[in-house]
Amino acid sequence: MEAARLLTRMGAETRIFDPRGLPLSDSVPADHPKVQELRGLSAWSEGQVWRSPERHGTITGVFKSQIDWIPLEVGAVRPTQGRSLAVMQVPGGSQSFNAVNALRVLGRWMRMVTIPNQSSVAKAYQEFDEAGRMRPSPYYERVVDVMEELMKFTLLLRDRTNYFTNRYSERREAAATTSEDPATAATTR
Repeated sequence: MEAARLLTRMGAETRIFDPRGLPLSDSVPADHPKVQELRGLSAWSEGQVWRSPERHGTITGVFKSQIDWIPLEVGAVRPTQGRSLAVMQVPGGSQSFNAVNALRVLGRWMRMVTIPNQSSVAKAYQEFDEAGRMRPSPYYERVVDVMEELMKFTLLLRDRTNYFTNRYSERREAAATTSEDPATAATTR
């Protein structure tokens, strides 16, 4: 919620997916309402914030299930390719970066542009007040920095995603059905 507040103040429109009720991947058809909600929000976004608690040294199964429901490809479209991504974790104990590292791997796998900055809020239970707002601290300042960087990368990528995600191998595959030379095919597909 704190990330959404910050992004809204910076001029972004934000939407949050609540995973409650999302079934395990492949346990129900993809037309399940929660799956459709998740996929719709992913398709709507230009940038995303992934945040997971660190549990047993990595991301939670609940978070991984969300990623597993987002396909790498739908027809000829890659739903997350070229979107900006910020990763954050909230360990209950000491400072760690295991979850953010796992999130970075997933972001690369989903062909997202993962920003260099990240946040890990150690002992998160101490960092929020009774209203659920983050207390002023270096952790809060880091979250602000991460959201600011996400905004910058998202704006840099806006209307340029096709340029950054255009690949020779995909042009070659498309050219196999036409007479185009994949090395010189337009990069605006």
